[in-house]
Amino acid sequence: MNSFCDQLGLTYPLIQAPMAGVSTPALAVAVSEAGALGSLAAAALTDPDVLARQLAELAAATERPINVNLFCHAPSPTDPAHDAQWLAYLAPVFASLGSVPPAQLQEIYPSFRTSDALLAVLMQARPRVISFHFGLPTAAQLAALRQTGALLLACVTCPAEARVAEAAGVDILVAQGVEAGGHRGTYDPATEPNIATLELTRQLVQQTRLPVVAAGGLMDGADLAAVLRAGAVAGQLGTAFVACPESAASAAYRAALLHQPPLPTALTAVISGRPARGLVNRFMLEIDQPGRPPVAAYSRAYHAGKALIAAAQQAGDSGFAVQWAGTGAGRVRALPAAELVRSIGAELRQALT
Repeated sequence: MNSFCDQLGLTYPLIQAPMAGVSTPALAVAVSEAGALGSLAAAALTDPDVLARQLAELAAATERPINVNLFCHAPSPTDPAHDAQWLAYLAPVFASLGSVPPAQLQEIYPSFRTSDALLAVLMQARPRVISFHFGLPTAAQLAALRQTGALLLACVTCPAEARVAEAAGVDILVAQGVEAGGHRGTYDPATEPNIATLELTRQLVQQTRLPVVAAGGLMDGADLAAVLRAGAVAGQLGTAFVACPESAASAAYRAALLHQPPLPTALTAVISGRPARGLVNRFMLEIDQPGRPPVAAYSRAYHAGKALIAAAQQAGDSGFAVQWAGTGAGRVRALPAAELVRSIGAELRQALT
């Protein structure tokens, strides 16, 4: 269909978003076997042995390419006073649930930028596609990854980030619009460009020399056709795949996505320390209030957020559960991944003709 598809042998110009915590190797394999590009979220795989094992399992399950996604955020400096202020703010909510907050916060998701061990695993496994979120690897890491021959994708949310990624030598830009579910890929979490997917795609196609993949709010073949007409070489869909049986989403998460009328989504940083879009929950409504103290840094804030969610669940309260979702969540379909890929492909053909 285009050079991107030809390069990877894809039938459809479609990438399944990595979605750490929800996607599974089984989902990635099903998507890739159906002719699109499946993704493995390696952001939470801090143990290099676990990553090596999963990459070996994927290689045994399919000969088709899989995208391996890495979080490349700046490591959060230790700041006990800031952490203590955030924990004190959360303490009354923990108390209302019959619990107490953690005594101190830890960075539960270290950055790939600090991990020589994970880099070594990738150098050995040589995945066909590697993508970056929250920023870029170090120059030395990028140079090493280029030697594997992998196609390197960088998520960007504005033209300024795109220029940085292009100068660093990545191969493709993933233009993440503000409609996207899950964590925003902003290099600086304090800055929100607030650019919609179609507009960002058009800007990057005009302002950069690199191919552009559009991401954010895309749910079906008509959405995919729209970004292709805007100049994208492919679209990346995440929320669309959460209700697939191959995902790790809970029954409650699936039910919330399928709820009609659609439930609202919002961006918040209070859950993890970085802005992310999800279905509106008690976490957003009760904690993300005017006058709150600055949120602890990512992923130290996520340590507190996960502890609060666990405390609520233990108390029988599901209102704090995090259900990341984009603005198109109301159009989710509970289909097997391969069937969903084929359906989107058929809709794309119809929309383009």
